[in-house]
Amino acid sequence: MNAQAFVSLANDGSVCGPALGGGRCGHFDERGTATPSLNSFAYAILALVAACCLVGAPAQAQVVAFGASNVAGRGVSLDEAFPAQLEAMLRAKGYAVSVVNAGVSGDGTQQMLARIDSAIPAGTRVVILDVGGGLWNNARLRVDPAQGPADIAVMKAKLTARHIKTIDLHSNQGMSWQYIQPDRIHLTPEGHQLLASRLLPSVMAALGPRR
Repeated sequence: MNAQAFVSLANDGSVCGPALGGGRCGHFDERGTATPSLNSFAYAILALVAACCLVGAPAQAQVVAFGASNVAGRGVSLDEAFPAQLEAMLRAKGYAVSVVNAGVSGDGTQQMLARIDSAIPAGTRVVILDVGGGLWNNARLRVDPAQGPADIAVMKAKLTARHIKTIDLHSNQGMSWQYIQPDRIHLTPEGHQLLASRLLPSVMAALGPRR
């Protein structure tokens, strides 16, 4: 049986199999001799370079904005909401960081506490905790006023146990009306930008020096 019986046809018309050694791909010349193709070598080199880069690359620092509607970006696009704007500002400062938007409109502190373990992924270093939004929704939902601070304390304890730093958020506190939507609750795109710029120094301090 000749070498061609041991090979299969690859997508680019080359052949692959033991005849080329190690399952490599190549072509048969006019004499029936198998020669490795340039594409197979190129793919192998690219795969090796990619593997080396992945091994040597540091893990991205993770920031999670966790809370209610002003975190989620009610009334604006995801790109306009402050988590996305904060990520862009951090990267402009040289931080290889992703800021995850874990906001859910309408959440009070009890709902936030119920999902905090699943919403904050492994590797998170900083959580921006929407204290103001959670407490505002508690009042809307007629939750016992004592419940909110208790829930927040438990959330912070959970994050501390995971060695995650916490930054309290009161999203529209001190905001001029020009930065708040007509509903008098949610931020405009410009309000989100202003909030991101206010959070930037605290988040940078929590992350520490660029890596």
